Amino acid sequence: MADVAADGGTPPIEVAGGVPADLLARLAADPLAAHLGITLTEVRPGYARATMDVGPALLNALGTAHGGATMALLDVVHAAVSNSHGTVAVAQDVHTEFLAAGRPGDRLEAEGVEVHRTNRTAVYRIEARAQDDRLVATALARVFRTDRPWSEVPA
Repeated sequence: MADVAADGGTPPIEVAGGVPADLLARLAADPLAAHLGITLTEVRPGYARATMDVGPALLNALGTAHGGATMALLDVVHAAVSNSHGTVAVAQDVHTEFLAAGRPGDRLEAEGVEVHRTNRTAVYRIEARAQDDRLVATALARVFRTDRPWSEVPA
């Protein structure tokens, strides 16, 4: 288990083997994620999970979770799950459906799972749910997988 978190704290990321600690640290150190209070909680090959608390700074004019903040949560999970195999992957497309409003005080949890992966592309399904299991948003996301291992990317 690695002691890294996007918010600068030290809650552990649950690791089920196969993801190097240095890669976990890099994925968890995303500056936008830290700014929004998004914390990776689990990463393993083909799977990632993160949480975000909906506080006052993340509300839109209607007083519900801003779609941009919710999309950022989905995107952080997308980055983690798509890079979890240790190969640099970059987003090509993310189709998001907002299904219910995140509410002030909600803790949103997003989970991403690998649907299909080849040497060059991969597809992931990501869902964000509130603590009451309300499905807030879902995304279908595709990446281009480079042939560059993360171990060769300068820190």
